[in-house]
Amino acid sequence: MLDIKDLKGVIPPIITPVDTNENVDEAGLKRVIDHVMAGGVHGVFVLGSNGEFYAFDFENQKRAVEITVEHVNGRVPVYAGASAITTKGCVRLAKMAEEAGADALTVLTPMFINPSETELYQHFKTIAESTKIPMLLYNNPDKTTNNINVRLLKRLAEIDNIVGIKNTSFDFAQTVQYIYETSHLDRFKVLAGSDYFIYATLAYGGAGCVAGTANVAPALVVDIYNKFVAGDLVGALQAQYKLIPLRNTYSYGSFPVVMKDCLNLMGLNVGNPVKPIDHCTEERLAALKIVLNDLKLIV
Repeated sequence: MLDIKDLKGVIPPIITPVDTNENVDEAGLKRVIDHVMAGGVHGVFVLGSNGEFYAFDFENQKRAVEITVEHVNGRVPVYAGASAITTKGCVRLAKMAEEAGADALTVLTPMFINPSETELYQHFKTIAESTKIPMLLYNNPDKTTNNINVRLLKRLAEIDNIVGIKNTSFDFAQTVQYIYETSHLDRFKVLAGSDYFIYATLAYGGAGCVAGTANVAPALVVDIYNKFVAGDLVGALQAQYKLIPLRNTYSYGSFPVVMKDCLNLMGLNVGNPVKPIDHCTEERLAALKIVLNDLKLIV
């Protein structure tokens, strides 16, 4: 189980390699885990949006969590996505993740439907109460059209095992408000979900980031965090600036293919995105190679 002092640093939402039948590829998943661990990450998040959680049935999701827990082997905390449209679906995934040995859950707001604030509160409360392990909220309003506003967050933060939130929103003022309104709670942490805002979130008192780019350049993203906490603010900001061209490549293909294509270009052999998503065009792959070469991730 996650100790709150370990909820910090760089937590990549790892991509999920698949085989030709679009089932989880165990060997590929282990390669991705080894790659990010070698970069010094502080946690591993399996079945996030970069991990195409929505594309897998229950058995594949269970397998992904089990493989990740076993392969990480306690070196860093494992965060398991337990996201679905219904509360019942999330509870089932939460119980599965706990049984599989995950250290914490990460739960996205529902997709497609638009629950009221009261309904969202009951949704997250029910999931939290269904498990003994800690839970990290995941706010991504651009993708789900549902936003955890500051008033709702304050209520949810009072629930014992809801220990933090990842804010994947370009509304940075909301991240600042999250930190401000929960600053009295030692057991609650706010993490950047947008890779543009890692340094800024740390500067306001955030605990770290869940950064998709850490799939590809884990050591660089870790450098932002490590230099910041060591007091090298200039070095941390320089690392943040160095990351921006890689984050800018998200628009090169349909989300979430770009990080998969980067890892393939780097030789990690992580396979295809799950259809209907397809690889970037040859023109965009050539542009990706330039960015990766500039970061000395390929030669």
